Amino acid sequence: MKWLEVAKRWAKAIKRDVIALWIAARDPRTPISAKLVAGTVAAYALSPIDLIPDFIPVLGYFDDLLIVPIGILWAVRLIPATLMSEFRATASNRTTRIVSRSGLVAVVLIWLTFGTFLTFWIWHKATD
Repeated sequence: MKWLEVAKRWAKAIKRDVIALWIAARDPRTPISAKLVAGTVAAYALSPIDLIPDFIPVLGYFDDLLIVPIGILWAVRLIPATLMSEFRATASNRTTRIVSRSGLVAVVLIWLTFGTFLTFWIWHKATD
């Protein structure tokens, strides 16, 4: 049961940090490079759809278990520690749910681009 408690704490910390990054991306005190990384990670993590759908075996959870946490670690390293503490405190007190429409649009555009290239590739192979 101890591992379950650790997993729950880890999940809460991830959720808090994603919201903190969303706040950091909008704060004028955050360095530009950190804003870009934080905004990208937060938009993707808060997007209502995943780049790799969860129903795909193994790969479906790859983004949730590896890509998002690594992105969070990268963004947190770019944000000054005092600011990150403040953003985490603000995120902990936040009660409304945040959904990223820009993340949704980005994921949909990536899938449309992939689908377009795949269609052209298949059409090109069929006509050769």
